Amino acid sequence: MEGSPVWISRVGGGGAVGITFTAGQDRIPNYDRINVPSVSSKFNKFGSWSPFVSSATATRALFGSIRTRRHNQKLIGRRLISKMADYERNTVTADVASGDMVFQPILEDGVFRFDCSANDRDASYPSLSFVSSKDRETPIISDNVPIYIPIYQCLLGQQIVKIELPVGTSFYGTGEVSGELERTGKRIFTWNTDAWGYGPGTTSLYQSHPWVLAVLPNGEALGVLADTTQRCEVDLRKESTIQFVAPSSYPVITFGPFTSPTAVLISLSHAIGTVFMPPKWSLGYHQCRWSYDSAKKVLEIGRTFREKGIPCDVIWMDIDYMDGFRCFTFDKACKSPTNWFIASSKLTFAQSGIPCAFTSTSNSTSGIIDSERFPNPKALVKDLQHKGFKAVWMLDPGIKHEEGYFVYDSGSKSDVWIKNAHGTPFIGEVWPGPCVFPDFTQSKVRSWWACLVKDFTANGVDGIWNDMNEPSIFKSVTKTMPESNIHQGDNELGGCQSHSHYHNVYGMLMARSTYKGMELADKNKRPFVLTRAGFIGSQRFAATWTGDNLSNWEHLHMSISMVLQLVSEFECFLNETELRSECVVPFHPVGLSGQPLSGPDIGGFAGNATAKLFGRWMGIGAMFPFCRGHSEADTIDHEPWSFGKEVCAALAV
Repeated sequence: MEGSPVWISRVGGGGAVGITFTAGQDRIPNYDRINVPSVSSKFNKFGSWSPFVSSATATRALFGSIRTRRHNQKLIGRRLISKMADYERNTVTADVASGDMVFQPILEDGVFRFDCSANDRDASYPSLSFVSSKDRETPIISDNVPIYIPIYQCLLGQQIVKIELPVGTSFYGTGEVSGELERTGKRIFTWNTDAWGYGPGTTSLYQSHPWVLAVLPNGEALGVLADTTQRCEVDLRKESTIQFVAPSSYPVITFGPFTSPTAVLISLSHAIGTVFMPPKWSLGYHQCRWSYDSAKKVLEIGRTFREKGIPCDVIWMDIDYMDGFRCFTFDKACKSPTNWFIASSKLTFAQSGIPCAFTSTSNSTSGIIDSERFPNPKALVKDLQHKGFKAVWMLDPGIKHEEGYFVYDSGSKSDVWIKNAHGTPFIGEVWPGPCVFPDFTQSKVRSWWACLVKDFTANGVDGIWNDMNEPSIFKSVTKTMPESNIHQGDNELGGCQSHSHYHNVYGMLMARSTYKGMELADKNKRPFVLTRAGFIGSQRFAATWTGDNLSNWEHLHMSISMVLQLVSEFECFLNETELRSECVVPFHPVGLSGQPLSGPDIGGFAGNATAKLFGRWMGIGAMFPFCRGHSEADTIDHEPWSFGKEVCAALAV
């Protein structure tokens, strides 16, 4: 039998499993029986050694459905089928629709990939969470076998996966979620959602992390990733059991058990990557508001920080710096104050010829209209930098549907927009009104956007803020675009698919494109991107914040657990020379869900903070990796000095 593969299986608590080795390997685990398949067996497909593992019934038709390839489909009737490249599900006759998942070792010792079947593994979509999808597809030689084997059931197009762990196991992770730090007994759904004013029971927020960190009773830890981009239910309500439910079929990746949660998270980082190396200024305090509506107001904010001795490194420009909310433009005249309601009212009075002086409906001074808004962005940034500030500017994905607007014209010429089911560009309403949306699943579109970002940074832009990129759509019951919309995705991302397939990674792909554009602008300068929407792995391109929270004590308390779900350790070892030079240095952060550079809107976004609430939140916020104060329009001023001398004195240095 020299050189021939040996199929080894053992009978365990969840059924029979097996693994193949070539004869003559140094170590073979203690299994119950050995079967030698014929040369034509599908288990020999890897050549002289195959790490593919199956249940004892794998030689029969275990599979409820498989994917086959289909190319060059046409527009039929009113439905766009157009090149659903490489992937489609077909039903086959099966005598078993459930059982133990099959496994193979990947990446490094202790990491295993599980699939419903060999066919499902071969037909799976590429991984968008892994740094390299090949790492998930490539087996490694290992004589280790997993301790905990998931079971699956395929029912009505859904794949249900359960992992039963020892009684007393506690659960953490699940990414950006509200509520308590421990997730035992909770259920969430991964579906990126514009969740203004969310509460502790909200089940879908702005980001998706189908990931669970289990801490076992003996102190060891196990990480479990459902590697699917589609809507996924993560159910931890049954004691010591992890359950995923998502459209068939998808692999499950386990990390461990290892000796500690930190060991699991380090192993996870080898798969999904670590946070981008941020510029050192991004670790300081950031001041933001919706909106500082003129260059004059921005400079006044910066001057006041310096006069009062309160540390601040960055001032942010929200959407009102734009000309009519058109991305990549600056409003150089007095066209709109801080919010759209007052702006539209002003236009109505102007059209009627009735003079009107507008004032803010709150105590805020940010609603004051200046004769000039952002006449010279370069000069503004130069003044800010002279005072020691960096400037971050917002870019949304919604591009105004308007001929003559250079971004729309350029994108239409290059055919970059997401299509509806009929094959025409989807139009949805956001801040500028009717908008089209870049299809970031295509490399040509990502390059197009990156070039726009590159040119935009020439205005002195230090960082970019990607907002509304779930994507959020106004006047829609679902708050987003139809799931039937079509993305003409690259094959390495999954090919041409409906929006339901790419929805959860849209924000990550936008952030990736923005990051690339900043790299193109200056390769010697570390990019800084903040994204609202994301997916597990998006930390490679952007920081994040916890979205539109509320100015109350509950959200202050909740912000701590929310950030800890994303970040557990944030370590950066910089000596004095490295701090001065901005050179690249070893940087090894890990987080409960892989996203360490995160934080809340300090003081709360919606509503009016009190001095006591704001002061306490600033004290805690100083400990967050990303530390930014932000508030919405028509609230009181939330700059630190707005809350009186006591708060101001406590923050001054």
